[in-house]
Amino acid sequence: MSHNDKTNNPPLPPFRKGGMGGFDKHSHYSIWCAVPVYNNRATVRDIVAECRSILENVVVVDDGSTDADVSGLLSGIDVEILRHEKNLGKGKAILTASRYIEEQGGDYMITIDADGQHIPSDMKKFIPLLDDKDPGIIIGSRNFDTENVPGSSRFGRSFANFWLHVETGVHIDDCQSGFRAYPVRYLNRMKFRGSHYDFEAEVLARAVWSGLSLKTVNIDVFYPVPEKRVSSFRPFLDNLRLTHTHAMLVLSRLVPFRHKQLVERPKTDFKLLRHPGKFLMSLIRENATPAGLAMSAAVGVFLAVLPIMFLHTFVILYVAARLNLNKIVAVNVQHLCMPPFVPALCIEIGFFIRNGKWLTDISYETVFNQFSDRLLEWLLGSLIIAPIGAVLIAVITFFSASFIKRQVAADA
Repeated sequence: MSHNDKTNNPPLPPFRKGGMGGFDKHSHYSIWCAVPVYNNRATVRDIVAECRSILENVVVVDDGSTDADVSGLLSGIDVEILRHEKNLGKGKAILTASRYIEEQGGDYMITIDADGQHIPSDMKKFIPLLDDKDPGIIIGSRNFDTENVPGSSRFGRSFANFWLHVETGVHIDDCQSGFRAYPVRYLNRMKFRGSHYDFEAEVLARAVWSGLSLKTVNIDVFYPVPEKRVSSFRPFLDNLRLTHTHAMLVLSRLVPFRHKQLVERPKTDFKLLRHPGKFLMSLIRENATPAGLAMSAAVGVFLAVLPIMFLHTFVILYVAARLNLNKIVAVNVQHLCMPPFVPALCIEIGFFIRNGKWLTDISYETVFNQFSDRLLEWLLGSLIIAPIGAVLIAVITFFSASFIKRQVAADA
């Protein structure tokens, strides 16, 4: 990584009073702007110049750009420039900036993409939310009520929001936005697997697990027409990375150990247990979106099919609680898989896998007299039936819940 010193341009005051939405109130913070750059030749200079007109401290991380000399493009603008000699990914660029900012005594880092999608003046909206007493990450929630928003971006935002809620129980409007404010001293003490776009999904989950809060602020967004759009997002590879990251986060969430706390939060209030009616209503409303109910039903069926003898309810409740699913749906849907039909079907398939033919004589006697063999066959068959059943019940639940939701909205 190389580093270029600031030019000799006269510095702007770090905070401008008046018209800044509370900017002056936070003058005791050292706030930096960080701009990760990868092949954004056409837009980077204008973005960085406008950021520098708002904040005194701006750091640009050139993540191995090959389309231009970023230092040359930014000549005459009073900013710090750091460079990765090869492309390491957006996540690595953000962490490089974060470590540098903390070394310089900075407290907060506002990240903004260099492709022109974000409006730099929206940084002013983040400042009033910076709060040492409630440290957290602030995410700019993009206004998609504008032209040229790709369908993939709309779907990606809903998809990411859903998985963040599963992993943390927290719902925000736009967890894919790269326009964010980070408290660097906490960010630099967290460990991450992802280093590309998957970092931006992982950091939010790990921040919540570490005790940080998530806040949002509404921002505008600009999408050029498709033929003029430039993006370093690679759909197949980056979506594969995102899928892997969410899978690892879900598995990590299922581990029954508390994650390292960087900020201590008040313990859960159990007052609802004193009011059974309110407690029941909270369970009914828990993750009650069509997608949430579908996921709850899928998990309930998947686990109910497995041969985890006499432990189904306990295991389903544990998994539903850890993944912030609707416990009532998850527990009750297991009744669809009660003996004898589903276990018998699993045993038949397992027997066929082992022997290449169907078990023609299946009864309680043949099952219990040859229990060890039947248990193995049940397990083998369940590995086929469980995912198929989970997908089917998820689809049925999702469309049923969506239909009911539309009917209720229409009646209202």
